[in-house]
Amino acid sequence: MKIGFIGLGNMASAMVGGLIKSKVKKTDIIGFDVMEAARTKAGKDMGITIAKSNTEVAKAADYIVVAVKPQFVVPVLEEINASLTDKKVVISIVAGKSLEFLGTYITNTKKIVRCMPNTAALVGAAITGVTPTDKVNKTELKTALSIIESFGKASVVSEKLMDAVTGVSGSAPAFVFMFIEAMADAAVLEGMPRAQAYEFAANAVYGSAKLMIDTGKHPGELKDMVCSPAGTTIAGVRALEEGGLRATVMNAVIDASERSKQL
Repeated sequence: MKIGFIGLGNMASAMVGGLIKSKVKKTDIIGFDVMEAARTKAGKDMGITIAKSNTEVAKAADYIVVAVKPQFVVPVLEEINASLTDKKVVISIVAGKSLEFLGTYITNTKKIVRCMPNTAALVGAAITGVTPTDKVNKTELKTALSIIESFGKASVVSEKLMDAVTGVSGSAPAFVFMFIEAMADAAVLEGMPRAQAYEFAANAVYGSAKLMIDTGKHPGELKDMVCSPAGTTIAGVRALEEGGLRATVMNAVIDASERSKQL
């Protein structure tokens, strides 16, 4: 089985790296990018086959990952369509582009899988929403999921939820980074050295997320476990509530989701 990448930017590179770590042979991965620097890096650093064009990737691969920016996707799909067959599966990680939109330009195969990963793919810890067309059979979906899960977790969702996935997952790392930065700034204000403040803040977020995932407990229950009567944590929780943390976070996710619908 050959896996092709059209676009070799950060997300595609993370996927390639994940595939190689999961024991996919480098010779079974082929890619192309219009940027020479990206081609050189993928060929030299990761050792995959570098094609001479997008069409070469589409002809050679059984599963084709389209990893380009939304503004460039139409000419790319028009370019590769003639090289596709109904035996090939297209995996799109293009933000905001629906299966219907993709199917308008991909007519030689109706086997399309739409995905929304996030930047945690760079460290193999992404969470990716996945929506296939009804032409993708169970075996093909299983293979597509194995490709996606090489850099994290994947969950099949109905397409109507993909914009919500963008808000709660795709865009969320930026929100979390802002939260970490704010906590670190406060620690610096209290006298902690900057590097140490980032270390404490980042690991507090990481550990908290891991605790919730590993225990399966509701976040409210875990929050209550930390808030002892008249203690330090409940005082901080009051400050967050006074500042409208919940509503602000909800608005951020909703705005990101709405923007996804406009792309």
